[in-house]
Amino acid sequence: MQVGLARSAAIQWVALHARADAAFRGAYFSGSTVGLPDDAELPPSSDIDIFVVTAHQDPPAKPGKLRFRGVLLEVSYLPRSEIASLDHVLTAYHLAGNFRTDTIIDDPTGELRGLQAHVSRHFAERYWVRRRCLDARHRVENRLAAIDTSAPYHEQVLSWLFPTGVTCHVLLVAALRNPTVRLRYPAAREVLTDYGHLGLYPELLDLLGCAHLTADRVRHHLRELTTTFDATVPVAKTPFFFSSDITSAARPVVIDGSQRLIDSGDHREAVFWIIATFARCHTILAADAPQLGEALAPAFRAAVADLGISSTGDLIHRAREVTRFLPRLWQTAEDIVNSNPDVTD
Repeated sequence: MQVGLARSAAIQWVALHARADAAFRGAYFSGSTVGLPDDAELPPSSDIDIFVVTAHQDPPAKPGKLRFRGVLLEVSYLPRSEIASLDHVLTAYHLAGNFRTDTIIDDPTGELRGLQAHVSRHFAERYWVRRRCLDARHRVENRLAAIDTSAPYHEQVLSWLFPTGVTCHVLLVAALRNPTVRLRYPAAREVLTDYGHLGLYPELLDLLGCAHLTADRVRHHLRELTTTFDATVPVAKTPFFFSSDITSAARPVVIDGSQRLIDSGDHREAVFWIIATFARCHTILAADAPQLGEALAPAFRAAVADLGISSTGDLIHRAREVTRFLPRLWQTAEDIVNSNPDVTD
């Protein structure tokens, strides 16, 4: 399916399922498809991301991934208060890129149009680019420092994994590129290649712990994840913010998308989302099917152990390694910003 047709389906979903809510304040596109032309082919492992802006300060659980007219949508809610400050949006690395171009689906109040005009005008200014890079760096530092060593092991792994992966986002933000979630490592490699810093990339993989892994070993872990994923989907009941990522609708993204990365030679780049999905499955299993979770735990622990992590102590050690790496990462980001012809003064 072409991206344009998929977007049309997303617009129809907003009209049918979001606009009638009295708290509805607008909707816009987000994610990796934002920069694609309408005639581009939508990869089977990609979805169309939609943010629905709501007046509710504490929105209900997001609808998440759902099929609508043959298109996989990822629908999230965003409190209007999150985008009330123009400068806050320009500073927030996970928000600003959504308004760099016209991504607006519906804007009943006109507020989104004004926000988009302001952000697009200032997005590439050096001051704001550095502020967003700093926002990403602080996310790494603060979240690694906040790992709860008393939490269940799968939650500890998530608390280490995601901020470690934000190291990629620091680089992507410096290059004015989309801080993608699942494909952050191949995207960061592309940036480092384009700006002559490819020598840093093995260090990013080392921090994740996957630089030495073979394609066969990653395939093995994906097979084990598939077993865990397929066992988790039918027992999941407790809502989590990521629940829609562990559903039958999400399987093409999680499982098939990881397989495609491995088949294309990016087996190490597939590791991030494999481990994230493994840990999320075990978060669900701990709540809804603890005995099943215990039976499946050895496969998860083996996958994490292949990253050089077998205990809480290992996690904390690796978190400190990431923190020590940040000054070098920051210098590289500064070099990218200074070399980027699209960054303005």
